[in-house]
Amino acid sequence: MAAKKQSIDFEKSLGELETLVNELEKGEMSLEDSLKAFESGVKLTRDCQGRLSEAEQRVQTLIESQGEITLQPFHDTDGGV
Repeated sequence: MAAKKQSIDFEKSLGELETLVNELEKGEMSLEDSLKAFESGVKLTRDCQGRLSEAEQRVQTLIESQGEITLQPFHDTDGGV
């Protein structure tokens, strides 16, 4: 269930990022609002990149063992993301 929640969170973050980009591209925001939107966009981008990195690591842990695909536990060596 946690993987599904992360997927929903990723999709939500990506949608919010797309909305921010569209608003910034219109050029109708004040400088202050544009800066706030940009800061939010950077945070959302980092969050999405982190989630994509986690997904990539999970995919990389798939190994073929005796003709079967098995999932190996991921051991976070960075101390968490």
